[in-house]
Amino acid sequence: MTDPKQHAASKKAPLHLIPPALNEAMAFALSAGAKKYGAWNWRRGARISAMTYVGAIRRHLDAWMDGEDLDRETNECHLAHIAASCAILLDSAKHGTFIDNRPNAQCKET
Repeated sequence: MTDPKQHAASKKAPLHLIPPALNEAMAFALSAGAKKYGAWNWRRGARISAMTYVGAIRRHLDAWMDGEDLDRETNECHLAHIAASCAILLDSAKHGTFIDNRPNAQCKET
């Protein structure tokens, strides 16, 4: 006997593959950002600059590469801040609040 929903489910995003540790850590990083800028600020009329988030991603990655696990300001994991920034970039592109100011923009909004 086969699962009648399996075929339909196979066409949807496999959200079960996202590690719970990512969701948890990213939620804490997004919570720190919500306290500072407001929850979902990139969706409420404010357009966000891609390069602003690229800069933040690079700063967090450089700090992590230098051996610093937790952000000094938020006490949250640098990798979680990177994931949160990537999530915001993806979400803003999907909802039309993304400013593509990369030097050589090749990946257009979808």
